[in-house]
Amino acid sequence: MTNFRPLALALACAALLATLVAPAQAQGLRPSQQLRPGAAPQSGPRAADYIVAVVNSEPITNNEVRVRMLRYEQQLAQQGSPMPPRPQLAREVLERLITEKAQLQMAKENGVRADDSMVDLAEQNVARSNNVEVAELRRRLVADGLNVAQFREDLRNQILLQRLRERELAPMARVTELDIDNFLREQEQSVGSAANTEINLAHILVAVPENAPAGQVAILQAKAQQLLQRAKAGEDFGKLAREFSDASGAASNAGQIGLRTADRLPPLFVEVTRDLKEGQVSDVVRSSAGFHIVKVLEKRQSSRAGISVTQSHARHILLRATPQMTEAQAVQKLQDFKRRVQAGQADFAQLARENSQDASGKNGGDLGWASPGMFVPEFEDVLNALAPGQISEPVISRFGVHLIQLLERRQSTLGQREQREVARNLLREKKLDDAYLSWSQEVRGRAYVDYREPPQ
Repeated sequence: MTNFRPLALALACAALLATLVAPAQAQGLRPSQQLRPGAAPQSGPRAADYIVAVVNSEPITNNEVRVRMLRYEQQLAQQGSPMPPRPQLAREVLERLITEKAQLQMAKENGVRADDSMVDLAEQNVARSNNVEVAELRRRLVADGLNVAQFREDLRNQILLQRLRERELAPMARVTELDIDNFLREQEQSVGSAANTEINLAHILVAVPENAPAGQVAILQAKAQQLLQRAKAGEDFGKLAREFSDASGAASNAGQIGLRTADRLPPLFVEVTRDLKEGQVSDVVRSSAGFHIVKVLEKRQSSRAGISVTQSHARHILLRATPQMTEAQAVQKLQDFKRRVQAGQADFAQLARENSQDASGKNGGDLGWASPGMFVPEFEDVLNALAPGQISEPVISRFGVHLIQLLERRQSTLGQREQREVARNLLREKKLDDAYLSWSQEVRGRAYVDYREPPQ
């Protein structure tokens, strides 16, 4: 196991796929905003689908653009981010699809593969993130007018893109000790900047449907003002968020966004809370998603000294695909290991010593204490969702197939050596992001693109 964390951007579209299956009300969306069979965002769509561009002889259709636009609009609405004009969004989505198409063609030409077992696990992860079984996930997809086979093909394509990008960009991720020294020096000098201001906010969204008439907007604004008055009068903000907010997850998280640096928050939220103290509530503010009320729960300055993080102590069993054992067989073997451990018929550490194809195997699969960012995202995302003692389903990463058990968690203040390791991971990810931009432009530049009719 390595501490290499690959390009996070490679997972962005897969994350968007997960938003499609959440109930519409949980997403702050109205039924008119859901995609139905043959339906499209309300912009006067043509009766039949048509080709909008051809990339090296492979077409991109207007329906593909419309479906992807809906995903982005849902994500922007959940985040409270400004919604660009539809013609601009359509152009940007088309360019993203062209770039992806060119990269997928490159992946296939270079023999990059994603078998059905990987797609099965990706589908299970999407279902798990929505707290449903796969059967329920598929039912929701169909109810929202989405084709299950196409959904799985989208997952397969995102896996292919992730694997291609990791292979092409990993050699560009070298970080020197001088790089780390310079980074830490800059962090110390920039204390007080947005990147070093940590804020915990709670948020209530009163969603406004797209193209809502003025009368409906006025009613929703009045509702937001009433909620603001109740919050300022001393009512519990979390209770109000659970009962009335249209934001995704508000019913379970009481509207809390979580402690994060200001540069990782919607600019609108940062702006309206800039002069607020802990416990204070903003006025009602409007975005393309609707009306927002934001409360400051905590503000603090972070610095290099005394960084506190949540660390995880885990162990795993790693199996790699070989000519004698396919990836699907590795998944089945690890599922059997999990069943045996949970039934008390086997010991996790002993199974790791006997089977794990990883340096940690001789220690019973023990990975020691790990800070955030130490593992690849697909491994770390599953690890973060486990409770102490819990064992995951098999997880596929660029290293093979893992069975993960979380042993315990703790809050820890990082020493200088650990801070340098965190800095190394951050710098490596930044280098990968920078390398991705130039690489993707190069792949796009080599593709022959024939633009047809504009998307609608």
